[in-house]
Amino acid sequence: METLQPDPRAALAFYRALFEWDGIGPGPMPDGGEYFVAQLDGDDVAGVATLPASGIAEAAWTTYMCVDDLETSVRRVVAAGGKIIVAPLDARPAGRLAIVEGPAGASFGLWEPCDRSGAQRINEPRAWAMSTLRTRDLPGEQSFYKAVFGWNAEPFAGGALFRLPGYVGGLAQQPVPRDVVAVAIHDPSIAADHWSVDFWIEDLDAAVERVTLNGGAVIAPPFAAAPFRRAVVADPAGAICTISQLLLDGT
Repeated sequence: METLQPDPRAALAFYRALFEWDGIGPGPMPDGGEYFVAQLDGDDVAGVATLPASGIAEAAWTTYMCVDDLETSVRRVVAAGGKIIVAPLDARPAGRLAIVEGPAGASFGLWEPCDRSGAQRINEPRAWAMSTLRTRDLPGEQSFYKAVFGWNAEPFAGGALFRLPGYVGGLAQQPVPRDVVAVAIHDPSIAADHWSVDFWIEDLDAAVERVTLNGGAVIAPPFAAAPFRRAVVADPAGAICTISQLLLDGT
């Protein structure tokens, strides 16, 4: 997970107030910006970086898919009908990356790790839980991600679970099978296909209050999304994410 921001220091202050994240850095970026690694109790949870001069126009959260070979994965994206937004570049010693876009316009990152493999805390309060592809063309997106990553799509009401055969990730107590790597939702009403990111939180109402107190905005107030209560929020620069409270007792 990474958010690109016009002012990464201000963004880190916002997420410190919301999730109690600390930041290590800054490290340099190829175009002269700053890169911070957000941490929760000393473990990596996300990247917070300066918006590049070209390629990405506004503050946003980006989901990265880990790959063995960056160039091969980029070629698969293009062959399957996608395009390159940010060509492969080095971010050593952490790794190498590219930003690409699927045929329907949803952008995401590709990450070939070196020293830094990715998030070290997941599926727990104040950490990332799931990324969701919202799309107007579910069959087309299913074919694209099958061709690029080998993901199988398992239908459910309104969308699909993307599952990677043989993969065991996440945590044993998570509410979906451990080979699930993402979710796709069919939504004809959206203006453009996009990936959204979701973070868990202990107390949703208190978190929503922190969002507004620290200059963010509530896009959708808390609503039921069993087994969660969820809200859609934006940070002060406009990067949108969802925050979710897992209701273990169903209430």
